[in-house]
Amino acid sequence: MSLFGSGATAAANTNPNKSVEVQQPPSDSVSSLCFSPKANLLVASSWDNQVRCWEVMGSGTNVGAVPKASISHEQPVLCSTWKDDGTTVFSGGCDKQVKMWPLSGSQPVTVGMHDAPVKELAWIPEMSLLVTGSWDKTLRYWDLRQPNPAHVQQLPERCYALTVKHPLMVAATADRNLIVFNLQNPQTEFKRIVSPLKYQTRCLAAFPDKQGFLVGSIEGRVGVHHLDDAQQSKNFTFKCHREGNEIYSVNSLNFHPTHGTFATAGSDGSFNFWDKDSKQRLKAMSRCSQPIPCSAFNNDGSIYAYAVCYDWSKGAENHNPSTAKTNIYLHFPQDSEVKGKPRIGTSGRK
Repeated sequence: MSLFGSGATAAANTNPNKSVEVQQPPSDSVSSLCFSPKANLLVASSWDNQVRCWEVMGSGTNVGAVPKASISHEQPVLCSTWKDDGTTVFSGGCDKQVKMWPLSGSQPVTVGMHDAPVKELAWIPEMSLLVTGSWDKTLRYWDLRQPNPAHVQQLPERCYALTVKHPLMVAATADRNLIVFNLQNPQTEFKRIVSPLKYQTRCLAAFPDKQGFLVGSIEGRVGVHHLDDAQQSKNFTFKCHREGNEIYSVNSLNFHPTHGTFATAGSDGSFNFWDKDSKQRLKAMSRCSQPIPCSAFNNDGSIYAYAVCYDWSKGAENHNPSTAKTNIYLHFPQDSEVKGKPRIGTSGRK
């Protein structure tokens, strides 16, 4: 059966892990997922120009996600993030706008603009600034009280991915450059690294201890990279999201907020949990019949949300919006899936 099968077979296999289904999902592919840092509120941005919010309620077998509110952009939305106090959502997309959406019921306002689509954004609580990354080859820092950016940082190419764990920030661009910033001196590049992966960068995630980052590529590989020159011997790459000769993109990297392990999700329709320190895969989940373009843990790691839908990896010609199904699911990780294991020898991942 084709991975991108159609009809009843594909529909039946979008949820092989028996995850909880989020009600009233977007009508087109999901581009980002993020949980509130303060509550079980889940936000999704989508190619249908919408940003939606659900509240995850209940416990045990009675968990559900109830739609709360939504806002519109003029074109597809590519990214979303929360303010650290849980009151506000930021989003950006193909209309080049950066919107701020107070969940108190106020109308969204445009707080920033780029010259090309906005691909990434992150709120930096330590600086009270929003940083946005665009295909116009800039990062822009926004003080929400001012209409113009507080600083514009030129990038060598289009911004494809961004991760922030103050004072560490890493931006990935279209030419496999990884630009590292120390946010205590944000107007100067700290280090520029060529990706350890040979193909286009798809996603990034800063280590919880801020000593390095993960990088994922379209070629089914993840690189584990330490920043300290003395730690370079700890760097390694590994293959994932592959089946036989088929190689799929790694679309999403998320660290577990308490255990420091991480999840990968890919165009093969699977998500896995890993421990970089013992170089082990902790759990491989069953493969869905469509790709997983994005995923997120909630603030305590008890919920892992993931979208199952078309991710454009096979091009626009393979996407039929009228028949494509979009789903968002909630997985409740067991400790055995996400808790790190003791290191076994030095021979690498089992």
